Amino acid sequence: MTVTDDVLLVHGGTPLEGEIRVRGAKNLVPKAMVAALLGSAPSRLRNVPDIRDVRVVRGLLQLHGVTVRPGEEPGELVMDPSHVESANVADIDAHAGSSRIPILFCGPLLHRLGHAFIPGLGGCDIGGRPIDFHFEVLRQFGATIEKREGGQYLEAPQRLRGTKIKLPYPSVGATEQVLLTAVLAEGVTELSNAAVEPEIEDLICVLQKMGAIIAMDTDRTIRVTGVDSLGGYNHHALSDRLEAASWASAALATEGNIYVRGAQQRSMMTFLNTYRKVGGAFEIDDEGIRFWHPGGSLNAIALETDVHPGFQTDWQQPLVVALTQAAGLSIVHETVYESRLGFTSALNQMGAHIQLYRECLGGSDCRFGQRNFLHSAVVSGPTKLQGADLVIPDLRGGFSYLIAALAAQGTSRVHGIDLINRGYENFMDKLVELGAKVELPGRATLA
Repeated sequence: MTVTDDVLLVHGGTPLEGEIRVRGAKNLVPKAMVAALLGSAPSRLRNVPDIRDVRVVRGLLQLHGVTVRPGEEPGELVMDPSHVESANVADIDAHAGSSRIPILFCGPLLHRLGHAFIPGLGGCDIGGRPIDFHFEVLRQFGATIEKREGGQYLEAPQRLRGTKIKLPYPSVGATEQVLLTAVLAEGVTELSNAAVEPEIEDLICVLQKMGAIIAMDTDRTIRVTGVDSLGGYNHHALSDRLEAASWASAALATEGNIYVRGAQQRSMMTFLNTYRKVGGAFEIDDEGIRFWHPGGSLNAIALETDVHPGFQTDWQQPLVVALTQAAGLSIVHETVYESRLGFTSALNQMGAHIQLYRECLGGSDCRFGQRNFLHSAVVSGPTKLQGADLVIPDLRGGFSYLIAALAAQGTSRVHGIDLINRGYENFMDKLVELGAKVELPGRATLA
């Protein structure tokens, strides 16, 4: 792995204490911005975080003729899609290289322009997230797809048509693709085995405000009745439950006390149950949730990730850092991304005792059990962590490295911190607000 120049020095051993705020969910806000393309009138999105994925989508919208400007309140964007146009392929590629979100532009652009170009896609390297299924879905709606230099060119010779789709796995990205395409397609689209994460529900709320007709059944089936046109929306994005859980795990691992303003109980209920079982404490009010380490030993647990309403895979990595401080053997079975436990090798370098296994160490059905992936872990604790040189592998793993460095004795050099900007708004400022002792080499100590 390449060592990058964006390095953060972390002087560990200090509990994180104080208050931070989380804004809208990374897994909702950029997709709601894409949805604005479908409308015939301006849309207003509030509670928008200042993260890289938002900036990528804002740039792509502007390339396609959408006017994007700040609203009247902080964290508000107003998007006017009145003059959607084709964009230069090179410009699209320049904006989109670090994100997978451009694949979700396909349906809206096919409806608005009759064609779209999607470049090669980036994103976190945590396992296979093939985009072939996205293109197959679009073919079922009636799109034609041609591979060209640098990406895929899509056309819709006629109006896209509703279809029946059964997902082999309740993929969030595939569900978003179907929703953003089906709302203006002719006829009814039935999507079986759909993802039903809170961010999916919030995207459906956005589309319904625009005039879409979408019904969710209790058996993971979503039915979309296509309409002829959509308007704009005015929407307050739900808060980022994944970022909130990351700070909660940081409070636990560093024996700290963090009030996360904006954290919401309803979307975090599964996490909160597990947090309590580990030994963490929390208190909920109307404005947020306070998380803290109540003292004494943490408890080892058995944990399996799953799609919503199960324990989210993005919660797993930060919590594993806290589990290195729990007494006994914790078992973690990752069932969503086959390579998500790779980050644990760096924790072992810091003094943790984590052993990976190819077998399914849990009772849930798992796609990886017979495919030779190291997707189960046994965490033996408690172990004292020591500072080390760390290279961030992906977004959640990267934040987990930060938590480990903050909990460790001594100084760590964390390389590649810019990747964390994809999903954590102003995380450097938040660290300072919580009393972390961090510094950028060559600059003054931040705290």
